[in-house]
Amino acid sequence: VQLQASGGGLVQAGDSLRLSCAVAGLTFGAYDMGWFRQAPGKEREFVSSITWSGGTIYTADFVKGRFTISRDGGKNMLYLQMNSLKSEDTAVYYCAAGRPGSAASGRPSLYDYWGQGTQVTVSS
Repeated sequence: VQLQASGGGLVQAGDSLRLSCAVAGLTFGAYDMGWFRQAPGKEREFVSSITWSGGTIYTADFVKGRFTISRDGGKNMLYLQMNSLKSEDTAVYYCAAGRPGSAASGRPSLYDYWGQGTQVTVSS
């Protein structure tokens, strides 16, 4: 199983980025998917998740209205569109795959597979 996150970079506050996560080695349509982030000295935190069917999305309050998660089953891809970025969004962003039910929990421990992370740095 391989999850490959990409799309991070250095941007200015107010800019946008789209993160991508390429998934291989598992039945993509059978897994809930999520994005988490970890800033230096902080614990990994939930950002957003989407159920295996794509029918339900969960989003952390601090990114509601700014970040949008989506998935493309035909391409085995997960995305995170991030708009109106703030300096406090600076972190390493990770994609993860979990069994059905993972998306609703927001708990990293329920996810089975993780990508390597992509760095997002927002300068103010």
